[in-house]
Amino acid sequence: MNSMLLKAWLLIAMVTGVATAGLVKADQTPLILAVHPYLPTPEIVTRFTPLADYLSAVLGRPVEVRVGRTYDEHIEAVGADRVDLAFVGPVPYITMVRKFGHKPLLARLEIDGAPTFLGYIVTREDSPIHTLADLKGKSFAFGDRNSTMGHVVPHFVLHEAGVDVKDLSRFAFLGAHNNVALAVLAGDMDAGALKDEAYAKYRTQGLRVLAQTPPISEHVFVANSKMSSALIVSLRKALLDLKSHPRGAEIMRRLNDKLTGMVAVKDADYDSLRTIVDTVAHLRD
Repeated sequence: MNSMLLKAWLLIAMVTGVATAGLVKADQTPLILAVHPYLPTPEIVTRFTPLADYLSAVLGRPVEVRVGRTYDEHIEAVGADRVDLAFVGPVPYITMVRKFGHKPLLARLEIDGAPTFLGYIVTREDSPIHTLADLKGKSFAFGDRNSTMGHVVPHFVLHEAGVDVKDLSRFAFLGAHNNVALAVLAGDMDAGALKDEAYAKYRTQGLRVLAQTPPISEHVFVANSKMSSALIVSLRKALLDLKSHPRGAEIMRRLNDKLTGMVAVKDADYDSLRTIVDTVAHLRD
């Protein structure tokens, strides 16, 4: 009898061990942190890997960075819940919500103590262009068509100044902000639109500001709508606690050298931008 009991106990232990191992393995499936291609892919991976490592340590589960090939692909992947969490620009966030519905909000960036950011319309220092009105008959470089400060908000600023894209000699969508800065500096385009971070990177190389955009609610982290509430709470807390973590300052500096933390976010924070998005959409039609 004792021998039979021992065999039964061993069988139960083996089955339980296999089941437990399976659960552990499932829990170790990497979470995918998706980022839109606002910079070259290697640069984005370098910037976001420390954050991914931090989240991995907090959650006890691997987190991997994945960069979308295009803004559209990124929006589709996040909207269709093909990634676990994502860093999303303000305009792509609005586009995604309208097409796919709301996602769990985690946190938004805080830059220099404010949860907003700016964009600039720039030209070369030696350019004869001094006002937005001077852009009529000139060439203009936008970033990605879905980019907040690479296209949508600067397009609105041009419109408010009485400059329509049809008034330009030509305009082009060059993708990443770096491409816009380099095209203007090289003289390939007379002026262009840049987010504040990109302008700060290239301004000493010969850029001059023509106009500044209104402040816009910052980039946001969202979660997969199918994610467990417990994991969403853990992710949100990890992001909001980043500024107080011993390595928080270093991780934030890698993301953006002016990043001072992550703060709470709600959908209504993007309502003013929705008005701008609708205005620009009407101009396209």
